[in-house]
Amino acid sequence: MRNDLWPLFVVALLLSACGGGQTGGSRAAAADSTVPSTPAAGAGDLLAYVTNEDSQELSIIDTRTDSVIASIEVGTRPRGVRVSQDGKTVFVALSGSPRCPPTMPDEECEKLKADKSKDGIAVVDAATRKVTRVLPGGSDPENFDISQDGSTLFISNEDAGTASIVDIASGRIRSTVKVGREPEGVRVHPDGGTVWVTGETDHNVTVVDIRTGKVVGQIEVGKRPRSLAFTPDGKRAFVGSEVDGTVWVLDVASRKPVKVLTMPKGSKPMGVVASPDGKRIYVSNGRGGTVSVIDVASDSVTTSVPVGQRPWGIALTPDGRKLYSANGPSNDVSVVDTERMTVVKKVPVGRIPWGVAIGRAS
Repeated sequence: MRNDLWPLFVVALLLSACGGGQTGGSRAAAADSTVPSTPAAGAGDLLAYVTNEDSQELSIIDTRTDSVIASIEVGTRPRGVRVSQDGKTVFVALSGSPRCPPTMPDEECEKLKADKSKDGIAVVDAATRKVTRVLPGGSDPENFDISQDGSTLFISNEDAGTASIVDIASGRIRSTVKVGREPEGVRVHPDGGTVWVTGETDHNVTVVDIRTGKVVGQIEVGKRPRSLAFTPDGKRAFVGSEVDGTVWVLDVASRKPVKVLTMPKGSKPMGVVASPDGKRIYVSNGRGGTVSVIDVASDSVTTSVPVGQRPWGIALTPDGRKLYSANGPSNDVSVVDTERMTVVKKVPVGRIPWGVAIGRAS
């Protein structure tokens, strides 16, 4: 070898041995920066989205590992949450009204100021995990549901006693409907023709025709109904009444109660969800700290499982095998194996988790 090339040969040899060449170094750095703490969710996998009312964020749980993989700042007092059918969009209800816990007297709550500029429905791109826009949601939006064609939101306006019907594409409120005072629970009937809204203060359920946007019926139920769910065939509705500690079973065709179920002692029914096969109704019991199972065939409570402090929002995986419960003061989400009705994991999230929705990873 020529003497004048010897230094270049030594340098090349050292770079090769140490992995310091440009290509090798870049790959090593890229590998280090992309190693995830948990496997990245892929298309077809399921994610649980949890709203955290006090920390103003949306926690994302990978249902394969039951661990938080991301948190997104979404806005003030996020509560109701829904995922589009294709899993590409997450909608979150935001409110500028002050949070008044159950222990706060009404007169103290009334002294707190509301900022209506913060009311709305945040639209989150599931792929980028960013809020892309905020839709109008009426005054103090709390909970909502999505039309079957994915074009419209039906939103409960807690402080106004109304439901807002919002066109997603245009971002405009199509109409506002007077419903029971302090509305909360909102569910579109399985046939897609009506939307049912619970009125906490009027102790009723208002039925709204989706096509016309007009009220077509009201049903008296127990005190302070918080949520409702339909059986998949649409024949029955189950309404949880917090103050009574009861669940009211409604015949949808006649719009009349057919049975009132007394929940276990200490229960304050909050969230209600039906199993995919229609055989079970799950109820979160608020300050009772449990989730109960109602057998639809016998209209009876079969079991209850402790999950955490004041569980509210609950959601099921599409196969019905796992239930996720948002436990407000516990600042966690309980994962329940529904076959054994046991808590298999508790997942720490943000402060005061409120709602849960499950959707496909986009």
